[in-house]
Amino acid sequence: YTEAWDADKKSIHVMPDTPDILLAKANAANVSHKLYVKAWEEAKKKGYDMRADAIPIKTAKASRDIASDYKYKETHEKEKGHYIGCPSAKEDPKLAWAARAMALQNERLYKKAYNDSKTQIHIPVDAMSVQAAKECQTLVSDIDYRQYLHQWTCLPDQNDVIHARQAYDLQSDNVYKSDLEWLRGIGWLTEGSVDVVKAKKAQELLNDRLYRTRPEQLKFTSITDSPDVVLAKTNAMQLSDVSSPLTW
Repeated sequence: YTEAWDADKKSIHVMPDTPDILLAKANAANVSHKLYVKAWEEAKKKGYDMRADAIPIKTAKASRDIASDYKYKETHEKEKGHYIGCPSAKEDPKLAWAARAMALQNERLYKKAYNDSKTQIHIPVDAMSVQAAKECQTLVSDIDYRQYLHQWTCLPDQNDVIHARQAYDLQSDNVYKSDLEWLRGIGWLTEGSVDVVKAKKAQELLNDRLYRTRPEQLKFTSITDSPDVVLAKTNAMQLSDVSSPLTW
């Protein structure tokens, strides 16, 4: 059944000038890297001929000469001495005037006469201002104010050096506090310390019970024969129901 179909598939022929075939060939030629570089490869095989009088060579040489510092200054060096019009630069009025103006503007030449005249001033050594300046300099001088001691070199086994070391050890803070090392770690009760005693005294001063004494705690004995006591007793006897029959 399929034998005729398979044989028919092999006998199909497409014309090479159909639009689809031509478009496929054109696309293959456009995307082909081999055809893209074919002209460049053929040009490389032919080689090149670069003559010395070629336009690119002449252009490169001209650009190099223009950029060269030697060629740039060659014309200037040749024209030196031709445009001044005088045998030397000193005889040219304009150059002489420019040099004079430059000399006047020069600070060193401007102050040269002043600096030379400063060394020609003479002041008597016994002038009052000079003496006062010397005394003031002596007062404010750090060298005269401070008298540095001589750096003596002593042997380490001298008696005075040994004695000085012992004195230094006695004055040393470590040696001074060495006798307190045994107190470290020992327990201590706060009872009897200064802060505890101070707190107790402050509590006693602020205690109202100790500050004030209640009336019932005071021992009081009244006088029995005072006028007011006798009068009170008499009034009580007169008003008493118990003692009134006895008085009638």
